[in-house]
Amino acid sequence: MIKFLPINKKDMKERGWEELDFVLISGDAYVDHPSFGAAVIGRVLENRGYRVGIIAQPSWKSVEDFKALGKPKLGFLVTAGNIDSMVNHYTVGKKKRTDDLYSPGGKGGYRPDRASIVYSHRIKEAYRDVPIILGGIEASLRRFGHYDYWTDKVRKSILLDAKADLIVYGMGERQIVEIAEALESGIPVEEVTFIKGTVYKTKDKQRPYKPVILPHYDEIIKSKKKFIESFMLQYNNMDAIVGKPLVEPYDSFYVVQNPPHEPMEQGELDNIYSLPYMRTYHPIYEKKGGIPAIKEVKFSLVSNRGCFGSCNFCALTFHQGRVVQSRSHDSILAEAKKLVAEPDFKGYIHDVGGPTANFRHRACEKQEKHGVCINKQCLFPNPCKQLKIDHRDYLKLLRDLRKLPKVKKVFIRSGLRYDYLIHDKNDEFFKELCKHHISGQLKVAPEHISSGVLEKMGKPTKEVYDRFVKKYHKINEDLGMKQFLIPYLMSSHPGSTLKEAVELAEYLRDLGHMPEQVQDFYPTPGTLSTCMYYTELDPRTMKKVYVPKSAREKAMQRALIQYRKPQNYQLVYEALVKAGRTDLIGFGKNCLIRPRQEVDPYKSNQSKENSRGTYQAKNNKRLDKKTKTRGRKK
Repeated sequence: MIKFLPINKKDMKERGWEELDFVLISGDAYVDHPSFGAAVIGRVLENRGYRVGIIAQPSWKSVEDFKALGKPKLGFLVTAGNIDSMVNHYTVGKKKRTDDLYSPGGKGGYRPDRASIVYSHRIKEAYRDVPIILGGIEASLRRFGHYDYWTDKVRKSILLDAKADLIVYGMGERQIVEIAEALESGIPVEEVTFIKGTVYKTKDKQRPYKPVILPHYDEIIKSKKKFIESFMLQYNNMDAIVGKPLVEPYDSFYVVQNPPHEPMEQGELDNIYSLPYMRTYHPIYEKKGGIPAIKEVKFSLVSNRGCFGSCNFCALTFHQGRVVQSRSHDSILAEAKKLVAEPDFKGYIHDVGGPTANFRHRACEKQEKHGVCINKQCLFPNPCKQLKIDHRDYLKLLRDLRKLPKVKKVFIRSGLRYDYLIHDKNDEFFKELCKHHISGQLKVAPEHISSGVLEKMGKPTKEVYDRFVKKYHKINEDLGMKQFLIPYLMSSHPGSTLKEAVELAEYLRDLGHMPEQVQDFYPTPGTLSTCMYYTELDPRTMKKVYVPKSAREKAMQRALIQYRKPQNYQLVYEALVKAGRTDLIGFGKNCLIRPRQEVDPYKSNQSKENSRGTYQAKNNKRLDKKTKTRGRKK
């Protein structure tokens, strides 16, 4: 019988366990589903015979919750959760969020800021001599000195701030098994320095073999050019084949990053998704309304990992990497049959995808032996001549899923790279996408239309998007279907002045579309765009970049994208005046907003009096009419 992993001593006793090998601390509530990192790591270790328990969202005010499962034999595994705890807590305007989809009832307050650090400190208070291994996206993207948007400072490696022993970066299934085997064999944690995809600290400069030495931490906090130098060395060493060990010196320690682990083979990936997940949240959350995050993934299928799209504002390059790994059709179909068997399945598979839904294979055959290209991207500024553009495998998978009994519709909701799709000379996938896999509207992410901003984003030109739009509408017209495109757009990205923001507003005016949602650029650790934001230099060219940083200008840029909203009028007016575009204020068809109406107080009062008089006259007539009618009845 499949059970949840133990969350208390009673669960351990039912399994006949007196002691655990690992205690996994998570900033998310416990959802035993393969879309939740803590569940995956727990099940992978369980599959290898290790005894694992989970303490989800412990109270960090004391050490008591951290002792709930006793002292583990091998170590504590710590993750802030599926989302960075600071992003989870704060909007891009640094305002506190009240909701949290990964917590009971969707309410916030169940985890601390900088959860990885806080949890590690509490563990040290409870058990000073137990190894602490950090993982998840929060730790993965902070493995070296990094710019911290929330304090506007460069912070040191999270390994030092948390006083932990190791960081597992990227997707950590292989690493965690190798760490477990090393610790089980009796190797002290400070000697576990040989595992790919991990970061450790040492006082021995000679320990790493032929490393690349990054600038000293003291240098990167004083010099933005040194910060860029460090960032680019990291950025260019994120491939398992060409990546080298990296060393960041501090006064007392060296923080060492081993090269990334090799991408998973298909069989390994299939095995991870075949493990005995309960596929839902733990029943302890039922009374509080459950965990909302399960709704988006319960009837969705992960088909791939990695992304060679390499958008500059995306952290995937630093986390999952640029090499695409995909599951077999048999594995995905087997999981789909589990979804169909769920009692609340309504016939709709919500998604089949990953970081990019229509990437199912490596960008090119060269990557197999030589790794990813340094200083060159697969799709930007134009598709590489070596890029393999082929949707046939993905199309076959979707067709097989559509044939399953009880399946009415298979949707694609993960991001689709339109700039990859538009270059496919075979229209078969595009046609079936429109006919079978969207529900009235398709969401894609051009992000912007200004060439200068798109270049800083690492996105294709507006002309590529326009070609896609034209073809999308033509295919729908041929199919006799009326379906829409919803473009995702980003405001305030480095390189965007008010001029470019107005240019985007004019494009939307001509398109006749006003987005419901707008994303302000969020400078999270581990992206090239964040490096640009902090340094105000393009790391690739070292040329100056304009960066909108004031809250007022960011609000104006965001408001311009939604210029029709009445509540945005003042911001749009101010932006147009400041940009020297008052020609867009007026009554002409090209104007974004109407002029301000100056109100004369005297005329305003007269108008009110006249209105009252008109109302009174009409009321008197109505009363006279009623009186006459009654008189006739008598």
